[in-house]
Amino acid sequence: MLFNSTRFMVFFAVVAACYFAIPRRFRWCFLLAASYYFYACWKPGYVLLIVFTTLVNYASGLMMGAAPNRSVRQGSLILSLCANLGLLFFFKYYNFFNDALQPLFEPIGIHLPASRFLLPVGLSFYTFQSLTYTIGVYRGTVQPERHLGVFACFVCFFPQLVAGPIERAENLIPQFRMQASNLSMGLLPFVRFDYARVTDGLKLMAWGLFQKVVIADRVAVVVDEVFHHPSQYPGVCIALAVVFFAFQIFFDFSGYSDMAVGTAQVLGFRLTTNFRRPYFATSVADFWRRWHISLSTWFRDFIYIPLGGNRTSVFRWCAVITLVFLLSGLWHGANWTFLVWGALHGGYMIAGRLLRSLRAAVVRIMGINRCPRLLGLVQGAFTFALVCFAWIFFRASSLGQALEVIRNLFGGWDIVTEPARLGHALLSMGLGRDDFLIVGAMLGIVAAVHWFQEKHGSVREALLRQPVAVRWTAYSGLLWAIFLFGVFQHKEFIYFTF
Repeated sequence: MLFNSTRFMVFFAVVAACYFAIPRRFRWCFLLAASYYFYACWKPGYVLLIVFTTLVNYASGLMMGAAPNRSVRQGSLILSLCANLGLLFFFKYYNFFNDALQPLFEPIGIHLPASRFLLPVGLSFYTFQSLTYTIGVYRGTVQPERHLGVFACFVCFFPQLVAGPIERAENLIPQFRMQASNLSMGLLPFVRFDYARVTDGLKLMAWGLFQKVVIADRVAVVVDEVFHHPSQYPGVCIALAVVFFAFQIFFDFSGYSDMAVGTAQVLGFRLTTNFRRPYFATSVADFWRRWHISLSTWFRDFIYIPLGGNRTSVFRWCAVITLVFLLSGLWHGANWTFLVWGALHGGYMIAGRLLRSLRAAVVRIMGINRCPRLLGLVQGAFTFALVCFAWIFFRASSLGQALEVIRNLFGGWDIVTEPARLGHALLSMGLGRDDFLIVGAMLGIVAAVHWFQEKHGSVREALLRQPVAVRWTAYSGLLWAIFLFGVFQHKEFIYFTF
């Protein structure tokens, strides 16, 4: 069930209405049933995987909470790690490693059969989310949850079940517990129908839908066409397709995240912000503080810091950074392209640290340091170029396709001096003239919104301070943009496949 479908809109309207109508003590039951139904709409049998994950991690948490010594706690944690990562390996990585290691097995006559199981939607997300609980209980930062229903809701809460944000147990479990327990009057706004909270959530949902159907799904036409036939297009068209993919994946994933956060907010839950204008970043490190925040902080807290973080030698730090980004690439998919994508970002991070003095010297020699705004623009443009280059491997279906895109990227640029040929080439990429104008206008609007957020904070809060006519002009303009310019082909969100 896709967020950008009529079916989800009807489902969510029914869920929200029933949720506030039923007694509070039964709401967790209703949310749990709704979440299982939401997931079962994709493939009913795979709900059993979520149930298995829930029961194993719930039992592991209880065992760690009651464990008299460290060895028992370690055993419970290992049980959780093996169950969660075992499922992830079998469904997502078995075929990848089987194919990679087959040349080693063939001389000794071993041939392992390929897995024919479909990759469960959202497996990487709810697996990592569950691990925040068991690792937190082991560390003592999270208390074991004894209410099985509350814990099950934490694992499968439908707004963020299939593509995040990856919530921390210490953030989300207390919210479900609050919904299922007796509350003081001061906490009631979070569990009853609150007009301001609900309407704010609906606005965020509309903004997310706008990003997905108006921008992401429109530019996807160009991206798909060029990446499928890179040899047929000059370098300028390929460069445009790469930049369009940078926009596609951001607005696709950011759109989903905003809809997830808005959906949860309507129901009275606060989810983690997953993006903070990543293309405003002035370094790759800054980019990762802004992009897919719930995943980047997961790797930081559970892998990077435990392995030493910044408190190690330069050599060890480089090794840890490389490992973290290789794992990040592998998390996204069982393909060599994702590993190269992760390796590139790891290399960017290492180069950024090792070449810091050289970069500062170059900036000083060029005199850019005397103009902070120009320096920020140069750093931002360079960072965006690095990120876009890495996106080529992320988008390509194979290393061969990625290399073909890169090879053709640097050819045929003489076409820019011939407007007629250039215009014909651009219009052969799948979008018409009006579509390009729509994309340009909508990107301009989003850029203005992001600039305002970067400088002044929430646009929604700023609009609330405006006269009614101004507010409703903005709201109706957003809705009309969705209805008039949206691409309603129910195109799947990119991160559903991860």
